[in-house]
Amino acid sequence: MAEHPPATDPAPLTDAERATYEWQMWVPGFGEVGQESLKGASVLVSRCGGLGSVVAYELAAAGIGKLVVAHAGNVKQSDLNRQLLMTHNWLGKPRIESVERRLKELNPRLEIVPYAENLNEENAAGIVEQVDLIVDCAPLFNERFAMNRQAVLQNKPIIECAMYDLEAQITTIIPGKTPCLACLHPVDPPQWKREFPVFGAVSGTVGCMAAMEAIKVISGLGEPLYSQMLAFDLRDMTFRKWSISRDKNCNICSRLFAD
Repeated sequence: MAEHPPATDPAPLTDAERATYEWQMWVPGFGEVGQESLKGASVLVSRCGGLGSVVAYELAAAGIGKLVVAHAGNVKQSDLNRQLLMTHNWLGKPRIESVERRLKELNPRLEIVPYAENLNEENAAGIVEQVDLIVDCAPLFNERFAMNRQAVLQNKPIIECAMYDLEAQITTIIPGKTPCLACLHPVDPPQWKREFPVFGAVSGTVGCMAAMEAIKVISGLGEPLYSQMLAFDLRDMTFRKWSISRDKNCNICSRLFAD
């Protein structure tokens, strides 16, 4: 079982839900109980771009009960190589409306709480308090730090995933038990830029992994990436995983969780 599954309020599945999710309920260790856990769970996906579009789409397909999604701005031509919830007929229109429309087309039972804004220090607390678990798909560290701080303060699991070029990495954070984002990156890396080389297939690969991590943490299936970093490079299809440790001097999590 998961070490720190989020609180959920499982409800019995309907006949239509059993028919929809039948094949994944055949997975050993998941079953109908796991599906009910997904139905009762709520997840924040911050930014529904190349990463977040795939995370949100896979969670909607898997039967998550509630998605809180946050993404500012309008659809641009350059979004369309990777942001799979955006479409050509939505160019110039709000991204979050395209996100909501596409997710509802896939899963009309899904509860969606949309925010046409990106997370920041002012809005993060109120948005994070609505969910059981966070998947951080934001490209900028000020957004990621805001979510990490609230995940620690509110004791919520957060899945951190990021990519660049043909490389990506992912870890799952449990406040007080694993390193938080500030343990790994105490300050905003000065070399990081908003625009970077990206293939949709790379962000989609790590996005699928992040969705699976969320499913595992919520349902208790398998072994999530607690205190482990998984990284891959699709140029040569190499994958590696290593242990990571909490920083006892971390300016975020060490204040609340003593070893």
